[in-house]
Amino acid sequence: MDKDKKPIKKPAQTTKKRAKKGPNQRLWQRSTILIILILVIGFGAVLARLAILTLVQGGELQERAVGQQLADTTLTAKRGTIFDANGNVLAESASVWQVVMAPINFKTDEQREAAARGLSEILGLEYENVLEKTKQKSYYSVVKRKIEVAERDKVLELMNRLSEDYDCGAVITLLDDYKRYYPHNELASCVIGFAGADEQGLEGIEVQYDDYLAGTPGRIVTAQDARGTDMPFAYEQNIASKDGDNLYLTLDSNVQAICEKYMAQGVADNNVLNRGVCIAMDVNTGAIKAMVVSPGYDLNHPYTLPTAEQEKIDALPEKEQAQAEGEALSAMWRNKAVADTYMPGSVFKMCTASMALEEGKVTENSTFTCGGSMTIEDKEIHCHALGGHGTQTFVEAICNSCNPAFIQIGQLVGLQKFRDYYTGFGFADKSGIDLPGESDDMFWAEGDMSTVDFAVASFGQNFGITPIQMITACSAVANGGYVLQPYVVSKITDSKGNVIKNVEKKVKRQVISKATSDKMNSYLGYNTETAGATAGYVAGYKVAGKTGTSEKIGVVKKQSTFEEDYIASCCGYAPADDPQIAMLVFFDTPSGGAYYGSQVASPVFINIMTEVLPYLEIKTDYSEEDMQYLDTSAGDYTGLSTAEAVSKVEADGFTAVIKGEGSKVIQQIPAVSSKVSKGGSIVLYTDEASKTDTVMVPSFLNYLASEANAVASDYGLNVSFKGAVSAGGTCTAQDIKEGESVPPGTVITLTFSANTDAGFAD
Repeated sequence: MDKDKKPIKKPAQTTKKRAKKGPNQRLWQRSTILIILILVIGFGAVLARLAILTLVQGGELQERAVGQQLADTTLTAKRGTIFDANGNVLAESASVWQVVMAPINFKTDEQREAAARGLSEILGLEYENVLEKTKQKSYYSVVKRKIEVAERDKVLELMNRLSEDYDCGAVITLLDDYKRYYPHNELASCVIGFAGADEQGLEGIEVQYDDYLAGTPGRIVTAQDARGTDMPFAYEQNIASKDGDNLYLTLDSNVQAICEKYMAQGVADNNVLNRGVCIAMDVNTGAIKAMVVSPGYDLNHPYTLPTAEQEKIDALPEKEQAQAEGEALSAMWRNKAVADTYMPGSVFKMCTASMALEEGKVTENSTFTCGGSMTIEDKEIHCHALGGHGTQTFVEAICNSCNPAFIQIGQLVGLQKFRDYYTGFGFADKSGIDLPGESDDMFWAEGDMSTVDFAVASFGQNFGITPIQMITACSAVANGGYVLQPYVVSKITDSKGNVIKNVEKKVKRQVISKATSDKMNSYLGYNTETAGATAGYVAGYKVAGKTGTSEKIGVVKKQSTFEEDYIASCCGYAPADDPQIAMLVFFDTPSGGAYYGSQVASPVFINIMTEVLPYLEIKTDYSEEDMQYLDTSAGDYTGLSTAEAVSKVEADGFTAVIKGEGSKVIQQIPAVSSKVSKGGSIVLYTDEASKTDTVMVPSFLNYLASEANAVASDYGLNVSFKGAVSAGGTCTAQDIKEGESVPPGTVITLTFSANTDAGFAD
């Protein structure tokens, strides 16, 4: 071995080996990673949730938070007032009050019991219910709404007593509220309708114009603490309500009252089973002056049925009563003038005649032959004059209301033209009147009208229209041919009286020319002159009109006293030479002594027009015969000596009748300004003893005017004439019944009409 070579040194071995990872270290690392993941996922979820809450649900949560912190109480707005055309109030909201407690202010049970006892007695509430309210943890709890003045005064007394005797003031509060009142009860009920307990319109104008009338409710916003208890009034915010707007109607309450008076009498006298309708319209504007459905209902008690109706319902099985009552109320509230259809009958002949004139198919001298009936295909159609009218002119056919003649007139017009004019007069569309529930007509569809259908339609039978459509068409015949949109609201004002809306007349179209209209005014006016009361004759005025009697076909019979049920109607306008007002009167299913339009509807038409036309200051034009029966106003003769009174009575055109032994007049009958027929007697009382005298009222029925005058004179009574006195009419009604005892000189109002029906159609 080479000594010079040094041995090669091997690297020294590492004395310390690299340590291996133990189980604890691995667990720690895994835990760290897991914790990091949990933190990332957890914070991520929180951040995501926070983003959802703030960005997505933020608005909703804010509203919920506010809702939990605030209590919101609605304050009723004062509903707008409804006036008639003259500014008379028809509906108004008067002040009433809400009784509100702050029960959290009670300190003892004695206070709670005293308050509950007092309030329950005053307000007619259950004691236990009121006591429960006193235990609420609230600063605002409504006890009762809409209390009247008498109750309010008693509550005020209770508040003072609680404060003095029980040391619990600031517990009861009275807040302003409102309640709907109708000063005239039933007047114009079918038009006005009514509002419910919550001041929301439910029927008629009240619901049609609810958006205007309702106003905007106010609010009381009350803060609540964390426990949900209302905080004191210092934390309240009051937002005042805005009063509703006021409505001015086209209705004249005086005209409305006259119409309602005579319609009610007509329903009673003729035992009308399905109510009556009267509409008065300004022919030149479409404004409704009166609209009556008789009988009506009390607007202040709209859920009270007539006694007879309620008794029928009470007699039903209990399970049927609720439905029957609901149906009866709906029928009572229904405005028959716009919501029901009826067959117009002969009043429609004014439209058929106008079509023929406008198309040049007839002149006033055109002739038509009536043999009492006319056969169309296999259907024999009768005239009301079973013996026929023979040969008659066009004008005579109108006055005779001859069905065969009008079938021939319709044929001259032609079916398609007839349909066109039917649409033109407004029957195919709703009138557009601003009242709820208006119905469509019931007419044959295009192509479905047979020859027989066309024949009967020419005189107003077998199709249905609404009363408002008929009066609108009648006005068009009268006013130069202009079909107007009828309306009942003339203007709307805000609570301060500022006009926010004016309603002007709206012309839809001109369906006939003025020349045709003028001719029809003349012919229909001649009809009332020749037919007298059968067509609506009114002394002192030239009235154009037509009566009608239509058989009710396709409806359930109402069991009237006649073989069939009928609708008796009268439609006309005045003055004929310068039309101002049109009126339709009809009675659905009369079941008394007659059913013809001339006997049932015409007398009512006459009575209404006799009062309405002078009220509207429409100029009179009396004939010499009319002048004989004009009423004169009685003067004032009281306080005069007997001789002076007699002299003055005779100078006024009356006969003086002295009663008693005194030297001075202490009382007179008729009273001052009473309407008395010319030549009547004035009874002058000169002492108290003589004032006890009475006479028995006789029957004046079926007498001519001259005969009635003589009978009244024999009995020491006076008479006042209405209706077709000088047109051959006889007395059909007297306002004081036969057999009643009355003072001498009492005025008996007599209504005259004809006993024939030269103006109706079967």
